Amino acid sequence: MSKQEPNLIVGLDIGTTKIACIVADHQQDGNLHVIGIGAHPSRGLRKGVVVDIEATVESMKMAVEEAEMMAGVEINRVYAGISGGHIKSFNSDGVVAIKSGEVEPDDLQRVLENARAHDIPMDREVLHIIPQEYILDNQEGITDPLNMSGVRLRAKVHIVHGAATSIQNIIKCANRCGLDVVDIILEQLASSEAILTQDEKELGVCLLDIGGGTTDIAIFADGHIKHTAVLAIGGDHITNDIAVGLRTPTREAEQIKRKYGCALASLVSPEETIEVPSIGERKARTLARHLLAEIIEPRVEELFTVVQREIVRSGYDEQIAAGIVLTGGTSITEGMTELGEEVFQKAVRRGSPSGISGLTDMVASPIYSTAVGLVQYASRHERTGGGKPSSRGGRGSKASSGQVWQRLREWMGDMF
Repeated sequence: MSKQEPNLIVGLDIGTTKIACIVADHQQDGNLHVIGIGAHPSRGLRKGVVVDIEATVESMKMAVEEAEMMAGVEINRVYAGISGGHIKSFNSDGVVAIKSGEVEPDDLQRVLENARAHDIPMDREVLHIIPQEYILDNQEGITDPLNMSGVRLRAKVHIVHGAATSIQNIIKCANRCGLDVVDIILEQLASSEAILTQDEKELGVCLLDIGGGTTDIAIFADGHIKHTAVLAIGGDHITNDIAVGLRTPTREAEQIKRKYGCALASLVSPEETIEVPSIGERKARTLARHLLAEIIEPRVEELFTVVQREIVRSGYDEQIAAGIVLTGGTSITEGMTELGEEVFQKAVRRGSPSGISGLTDMVASPIYSTAVGLVQYASRHERTGGGKPSSRGGRGSKASSGQVWQRLREWMGDMF
């Protein structure tokens, strides 16, 4: 098995219900060719946060080894995704005077550092500083002010931060698998790379990545990220409701949800039936599929209602003309888009990864939106960031402050 080549990019989606690893070849024409994929049930995470390091490491190893075997390479560098209720974000801005009368790289760095100058607690770590727009004197809507003439430069940015311990635990798990974490990427930002079109981002769109333990929200308007949030509710809550409502083991409830689940009871014929395993040695029962839908619909409606409140709270409810895009494993459930349109009163579609070649028949599913998005996000970062950044905390070590700022500058410049 050959070593990981420089042109290979690996995305590691560390989710509550599964860990997915995708290996992609960054070709000369700029396209990404998927050559390997591995997925394994996730053990050791709860609502996106590591609660059992040993179990997480074992699941991670299995997913990575499967991807290695398919791709025929040894993986030692990954871009990891992160989610969880500890993730927070806010919009900020910064202003600086231009020293030479013309915007230079140092001016961009200073204005972004100024925008970052907020009282973020010591137990938090900044994940992303994403420029939304620059304002040069009184000229708004500038995406790249470099070399432009002016006196005063202002930057509007979106800052994402998370619990330092949760971030370090993900890095520690990867290190124990023999992996260097090149960078950690917010999962909904990664998913947006694989799912959303530029037209949707310009018109205004809300992405909902509904996983097992969390629902990740990302709102775009005018082509830029405006709001992100993570809700600690997902498909596992639906599975638990089914297990209780139908009196069946949780594992069987998950299979029933995937095979027969429907989020809108009106779409199910009253004559349809399903076989439901019982707990213990009791015989399996035959129940109406309509009963299953009546269990699922209230939970999904509750989820969408919580999301709607978050959208309204963000202040961008009137700016998402392109509507809602659903992705993630739970979004595959029948009736999700129809119920979504009833709750949100907006257009709703289900999104699958695009813009890749290779093993598209395997990864072109909402289940792999984050994993595919990670390699796409990383590919764009490596093309425009001036080469590969230093491994983040590689092999368990901590990056220096200079390395951190270098990484942040690369992310900043990359977002346009």
